[in-house]
Amino acid sequence: MSNVSPSGPPMAAGPLTRAVLEIDEYASGLGWDQPARLFALVDTARLRSQEPDLAAQLGLDGDEAAAPLTPIEQDEIPAGQPLDEFLGTIAWPDAVTGCAMTVERLMLPPSAEASVPDGLDEAALAKWVAAHPDRQEVRMTVAVLRDGARESALRLREKDSPTEVLTGADLVPGLSEALAATFA
Repeated sequence: MSNVSPSGPPMAAGPLTRAVLEIDEYASGLGWDQPARLFALVDTARLRSQEPDLAAQLGLDGDEAAAPLTPIEQDEIPAGQPLDEFLGTIAWPDAVTGCAMTVERLMLPPSAEASVPDGLDEAALAKWVAAHPDRQEVRMTVAVLRDGARESALRLREKDSPTEVLTGADLVPGLSEALAATFA
């Protein structure tokens, strides 16, 4: 588990980890059962110099202690469209340094893999997981930068506390790959 304090990410955390934890904290404030959310990550200093009006709207003007990366939430993700298809339609402008996404899913422990029935389609598998007694609800926040850096934060619904957020670069590799592909 990370050593995140209720007042925010640890100061020793790198810029990408700080951005992921800031987004996780924002999503936490919205509560559970939320749709997936997409964020552009921009260089805060560059934003201040090139878009001072936008920086002022975001409360970044004059705040020299601001994090190096600023997450900017994008338009709502279309309901009913699979995330991989949606992400395949994204092309970021050069001013975007990276991107991040929050998504909620049901998760099973590795011990449950052996009991998955064979031959289930995606809908049947989702129904089976939702009914499994060991399922956990998890919010995943994943971020990638153009340079290939990655970071993730996982928050379990049953341990919904800033001190119980797990962070790491390779926690959600599939979503990391899909987000990285938006820069290809």
